[in-house]
Amino acid sequence: MHLSDLKINDKAVIKSVNASNRVLRRLYDLGFVKDSVVIPILVSPSKLIKAYLIKDSIIALRDSDASKIEVDYA
Repeated sequence: MHLSDLKINDKAVIKSVNASNRVLRRLYDLGFVKDSVVIPILVSPSKLIKAYLIKDSIIALRDSDASKIEVDYA
């Protein structure tokens, strides 16, 4: 399952990140690394961007980037 597939308030654990080097580095810098717990908490009006709670921070990601992150339910 991908991070972009989660519904609001579903808790998940990151299993892997499959992205190009540039995007991969950005996601790692934001805390989207293996075994991190992540929860989608807000969705934009366009439904193309979600805000995620990860490591006591709120980070917004486009669904196109979130679809590169594999997760399992926590």
